[in-house]
Amino acid sequence: MKSLAVVNYSSAPMSVELQEVERPIAGDDDVILQVEAVSVCGSDLHQWHGTNSWAVNYPVVLGHEFCGVIVELGKNVEALGNWQVGQKVVTETAAVVDTTSPLSRVGKYNLDPGRKGFGYGVNGGMTRYAKVAARLLHKIPESISFEYAAMTEPCAVAYSATIAPGFIRPGDRIVILGPGPIGVLCAAVAKLAGAEVALVGLAKDQNRLNIARAYGCEVIIGDASEWAKSVDGLGADGVVDAAGVSASLKHALEVVRPDGWISKVGWGPQPLDFSLDPLVAKNVTLRGTFSHNWPMWERVLRLLGNGKLDLRPVLGGVFPIKDWRTAFEKMQSGEILKSVIKPE
Repeated sequence: MKSLAVVNYSSAPMSVELQEVERPIAGDDDVILQVEAVSVCGSDLHQWHGTNSWAVNYPVVLGHEFCGVIVELGKNVEALGNWQVGQKVVTETAAVVDTTSPLSRVGKYNLDPGRKGFGYGVNGGMTRYAKVAARLLHKIPESISFEYAAMTEPCAVAYSATIAPGFIRPGDRIVILGPGPIGVLCAAVAKLAGAEVALVGLAKDQNRLNIARAYGCEVIIGDASEWAKSVDGLGADGVVDAAGVSASLKHALEVVRPDGWISKVGWGPQPLDFSLDPLVAKNVTLRGTFSHNWPMWERVLRLLGNGKLDLRPVLGGVFPIKDWRTAFEKMQSGEILKSVIKPE
C-alpha cells in the first residue's frame, strides 16, 4: 500500500517533493501509526532550503511533530498489552537510541550520541503511515484534537528550555529572544511559571509578536535593555535565546543580571564574534538545551489537556498534504506561526 509523503531527497536547496512511499513494516517493538496530523517545524524549513547544520539520511520523509491512531502492533508490543489498536497517541522524536547507554539508563535518551530522530535520521510523519517504537508513545487526552496534539513536541522543547532547568521562580523577569514558534511557546510556558516575560523580535516579526501578546507578554522590537533593567538596573533574571544567531547570545549577555542564567535553545552554526568575558564577570550560568524526555512530555500533555497551555493563538492553518508547499511558505514568511499538515 502506497501513500503520499513529503520527501527530502537531497542536500541541494529546494530538494523536497511529494512522492509515493510504501507503508512501513512494524518491528517487534514498534507500532504502525495512521498519521492524522503533523506540525511543520523550522527544521523542516531548513532542510527544504538546504540550510540545515545536522546530518540527514537522504532520502527521508520529513516531519517529527506528529500524532495519530495505532493501526498495527508489533509482536512484543501486542504481548505486553500496554497499547491497543485504535488508541490515539502522539510520539516523541528520538526514533533510534541505544537503550543500554549510560544516558538512556538515567532517562536522558534524548542526549544519546547515537540518537536518530524522525524526519532526518529515519522517515518521519509527513505521510499516512509511520513506524514508531512503542517506547515513544503517549496517550492523547480526550480534550485535545489531533491538530493540537501534533504540537506537543515544540511545547516540550519550550518546557525543556524554561521550566525543566528549575531556574524560573514566580515573579522573575524573563527575556525571550526570537519570536519564532519555539520563542513564543517559551514565553507562554514561562508565563505559566509565574514570570514576567518580554519577547524580543524585529520589525518584520510583527505578526508573531502579536501572537505573543495573546499570552500576556510584553513585546519589544530590537533592544531589550530598558525593559530588562527597569526594576533595579541590573537586568533580567533569565534569558532564553531562541534565535540562535551570534548577535542574540551577545544581547543575552548584555541584558541578563549578575548571577542570572541564559538558556540557549536556538540553533546557529555561525561562529561567535564577541568575547565571553561578560559571562565570567557576571557569574552567569549558560545552559544549552536540546530536545526532551518522557516526564516533560507527560507534563506538557497535562497542561494541554487541562487547558492551561492554550495553543489556539499558535496554530495558523491546517493544510492537506498536497498543499505542503503552501504550509511551508506561510510559516517561512512569518504570515503564520505554525502550520499543520493532514496526510491522506
